[in-house]
Amino acid sequence: MAVERFDNQTLRERVYHHLRDEILTGRVVPGTLLQEVPLAESLGVSRGPLREALSDLAAEGLVTITPRRGAVVTQLTKGEFLEAYQVREVLETLGARLAVPAITDGELARMDGAIARMGEAAERRDVDLFFDANNAFHGVLMAASRNRKLVEIHERLITQMGPYRRPSARLRGNLEGSIAEHRAILEAVRARDAERATALVLQHVQLPQRRLEQLSDAEFERETIAPADGGAARPD
Repeated sequence: MAVERFDNQTLRERVYHHLRDEILTGRVVPGTLLQEVPLAESLGVSRGPLREALSDLAAEGLVTITPRRGAVVTQLTKGEFLEAYQVREVLETLGARLAVPAITDGELARMDGAIARMGEAAERRDVDLFFDANNAFHGVLMAASRNRKLVEIHERLITQMGPYRRPSARLRGNLEGSIAEHRAILEAVRARDAERATALVLQHVQLPQRRLEQLSDAEFERETIAPADGGAARPD
């Protein structure tokens, strides 16, 4: 994991953001042991800022720190990943139902802009950019619920599922299909049709669950350790 060496300014934050990006983009896969000494040397920092950054990542659920073993990129079983999708289903359908009567024109415009960025990413086959736009779309919709606790729980869940976004993509299909689903959700929200918007969000989140249930544990494990450029297609 060779990177440019960091200077002494905001080391904790810079190490944190670097490692977080490595994990979320799949360059460091779930189950990877983050050994302090070689990692600190590769980043050109002392072990103090590194430990602080790892602690921040642990608070987000991206790494797990255990005595004698150290920090490991958090690894979910198939069952745990399915449970995460089930929780997301509940959170996002509630968020959509609350958001429809409260959403502003500005928020609708931001959702529209997120879809436009998804289209640009699809043309470039840039999966990471697509995921960023995808998360922005869902983030705006959840924020429009005006329920801060709901937004907080949802953000934490999405972060914890982040390292598994490429397996999610392969469970779905293609980028263009995902764009069509997001556009349909937006049109229902814009029409102030809470029932339809909620139903479309439900279908959107349930699709990968149904396909995930068909995978064996071994197949799921192979999906999670696939290379970051291993043909991901359609984010959730």
